[in-house]
Amino acid sequence: MKPDPKFHGRFVEGGGGVKLFVEAIGNPANPPILLIHGFSQCRLAWDRQFESPLAADFYLARLDIRGHGLSDKPREAAAYQNGKHWADDIHAVIRALGLKRPVLSGWSYGGYIMCDYVRHYGQEAIGGLNFVDAATELGSDEASRMLGPALLALAPALLSNNAAESSLALGSFVDLLTHDELDPHDFYFFLGFNAAVPPHVRQGMFDRKLDNRDVLRGLKVPVLITHGREDQLVLTTSADFIASHIPHASRVDYPRCGHAPFFEVADQFNRDLAAFARKRLAD
Repeated sequence: MKPDPKFHGRFVEGGGGVKLFVEAIGNPANPPILLIHGFSQCRLAWDRQFESPLAADFYLARLDIRGHGLSDKPREAAAYQNGKHWADDIHAVIRALGLKRPVLSGWSYGGYIMCDYVRHYGQEAIGGLNFVDAATELGSDEASRMLGPALLALAPALLSNNAAESSLALGSFVDLLTHDELDPHDFYFFLGFNAAVPPHVRQGMFDRKLDNRDVLRGLKVPVLITHGREDQLVLTTSADFIASHIPHASRVDYPRCGHAPFFEVADQFNRDLAAFARKRLAD
């Protein structure tokens, strides 16, 4: 597989020696934004940001998180259960690309990863956080109530080692990413990189117990919460929960939008992210 050369792809060594594939576009002197994708996805989910006017005004970076895309896929469950590894990954990307106080934009599972980073590295090296249809709690009844019934019903099959069962579940999972039905090209675009994630990775990622209320309450950097109102995977109650612990956070909800606003309402999402990043610079 040959990555697009205009995105200057390279490998960076993350936590525990895991090799992470990263890309960047734009002028490195511009304010940086690091895009962190979610569970079973890959960096290509952010194409509508990389191929937008955002790249003219900001230095955009994205990575395949561990276990996904072109990044290493360790077999050991601990590689996905240890929050320090996830934190080390983000720290390594920030350092390797020379990102000066980047805004971190974390989609879905990216909310956990951003909290892992702040827990272990603090807030001094980042300029802000954008929680995109994100979750921060995992492994408790309260956390489960913030996930959609459709996702909870699919979970056993999504984590299954049975290829036929897992494949059917992934198709249903991709269907739930957006409010409006994806066209065939976009459906198979998402399904392809979802299916490339081995079951042991998905299993390891969800075999965690996370209570990040203390991290959320301690945030001092600017925060933007963005969420699709029709999200069936991570419910808007998750955005409510995050907002309730961060009094200074700004929030944007997108009507007629599902779990992936950066894809489904990309132009509006990009404007909101740009406005947030510029305001962070002005503060």
